[in-house]
Amino acid sequence: MNGKITVIILLLLSAISCSTEEKKEACATLAPINPNGDSELALLMRDMFDDAMRIKSQVKSGKKPTFQVQFENIHSAESTDPNDAKSDKFKVFANSFSLAIGALKDASEDDLEQKYHAFVQSCMNCHQAMCPGPMTRIKKLF
Repeated sequence: MNGKITVIILLLLSAISCSTEEKKEACATLAPINPNGDSELALLMRDMFDDAMRIKSQVKSGKKPTFQVQFENIHSAESTDPNDAKSDKFKVFANSFSLAIGALKDASEDDLEQKYHAFVQSCMNCHQAMCPGPMTRIKKLF
């Protein structure tokens, strides 16, 4: 009987601890999104999304973007299915993405928005072909 009460109390405390909006967000970031665990590539892409949102704000303000995430790690990060990241198809998209990043980093002030858009489009192109799940989220970057 005591064991059941303890379990119920722990479940209630857990529910209460994630009750506010801020805490819900924090709890969600601690739990893996993928039921099979989060791959290095998935975690990298989430970090890239957050950095891209910050970059979007910089570009909209007319500022030269700064990069906090090592975007080039897309070439070496372990994916959930290692065969996907080793495929020629993925390598082509990863190379295109790297070129788009380089173009954005080297963009003149007049070309920032166009190069940023090409950078986001390179994300979308890959996800259309390889893993469509994140496309809704990527659209927020436009």
